[in-house]
Amino acid sequence: MAKKIKVTLVKSTIGQKPAKVATVRSLGLKKINSSNTLEATPAVLGMAEAVSHLITVEEVK
Repeated sequence: MAKKIKVTLVKSTIGQKPAKVATVRSLGLKKINSSNTLEATPAVLGMAEAVSHLITVEEVK
């Protein structure tokens, strides 16, 4: 069974470069405090690392 992570947007994307905004959107996050549960694949973990200053990541059991 693949691990899952919960990502939550905690800072606004206003003023961020378009690539960072697109990464946040591709993680399924739109508004502040919106969350999404995703499979912890290398692609998703890489995207989360790229915008780690805007999101929080938790492991879901």
